[in-house]
Amino acid sequence: MDIVSTYQPITLDQMSGIKLMNRIDTKFVTTRQRLLQLLELCKTDYMVQETGGLRVIPYATAYFDTPDFNMYVTHHNGHAGRQKLRIRSYVASQLSFLEVKTKDNHKRTRKKRVAVDVAMLDEACAGKVAFTPQGPFDEFLHKHLQYAPQSMLPALQNSFNRITLVNRAKTERLTIDIDLKFHNLITGRETSLSNLAIVELKRDGLLPSPVIDLLLQLRIMPMGFSKYCMGSALTNPDLKTNRFKERLRLIDRMQHTS
Repeated sequence: MDIVSTYQPITLDQMSGIKLMNRIDTKFVTTRQRLLQLLELCKTDYMVQETGGLRVIPYATAYFDTPDFNMYVTHHNGHAGRQKLRIRSYVASQLSFLEVKTKDNHKRTRKKRVAVDVAMLDEACAGKVAFTPQGPFDEFLHKHLQYAPQSMLPALQNSFNRITLVNRAKTERLTIDIDLKFHNLITGRETSLSNLAIVELKRDGLLPSPVIDLLLQLRIMPMGFSKYCMGSALTNPDLKTNRFKERLRLIDRMQHTS
């Protein structure tokens, strides 16, 4: 996107002090057109992450769940202490991590991860990954995952492009995900949300943020959006979605807004 090229860049090394592995996340969902307006307004207060000359970075993910989709159901039902297990691949830098994300009852997100071979994501999507006792990730999973590792199965694959903005005080990150695509590893169904942008404010506590007023100015309101849950709800008709229906209708309207 041309507008991102006008931002002052910041490197990963310069961002090393703001990893925010234990943080408060606030998500916003908007259209591509409204995103362009937001990016124009953010230029004064934010820098853009640049990696390998890229400012729009490709990501890919494989999510796991239990055979009865307990992770999905727990999130759908609004329970605290919910978890996600995924392989996240940073495509451009050829780095992949096995990650456990936990959201506690104080709405803080804690992420634990361990580096894995870059081929593991493709292997998971092909159904070739199983977490066996005494396997290479057994200790990590038993320490951080609330589920029996051997019960976890590949459930959903997604890909998207991410723009990461950093405020000049370096107290927060603003990630913007576009070009979302989903492939359900259970049903084989696929879908894309090409007109949506998922904006996520990540900060250590409720520190003042320059983007909040800009979002309100553009009438972009907070809205929960789990890529795993929304992608699953859109590609697996057997899952319960009653608590997501209003959100899914809004997403559909945004997707078809010119």
